[in-house]
Amino acid sequence: MATSIKNKIKSIRELKNYTQEYMADQLGVTQAGYSKIEKGKTLLSYVKLVEIARILEVSVEDIISFDSQRYFKSFNTVKGNHNNGSILINSDNSEALKELYEDKIKLLEKLLDKTEEELSLYKKRFGNL
Repeated sequence: MATSIKNKIKSIRELKNYTQEYMADQLGVTQAGYSKIEKGKTLLSYVKLVEIARILEVSVEDIISFDSQRYFKSFNTVKGNHNNGSILINSDNSEALKELYEDKIKLLEKLLDKTEEELSLYKKRFGNL
């Protein structure tokens, strides 16, 4: 059974660790409006698909041809405990995986900066308890 565009968009978004709120903000719609796109309750125009592809940093063709089963099968699986917990990755996909991790690191760094800012504000307001 072929995976629909809406499911492919959702899968790519989740692989990039983007929230529906982030996507909605980038598209200039509400989170509920974006959710309707992923649920197939809103007709997806080609123009909107191009915008989504831009936000996800992939091409429209990448979205259309995305196959999550093939994507995950392209990684070698861990066999037993003989490899000290490391996962071997096909060289074809190592760059894509590296980019995903770098994106995740950037998001975590932003979250840490925001948390540190909030902590500083609480310390100023309430002192060191």
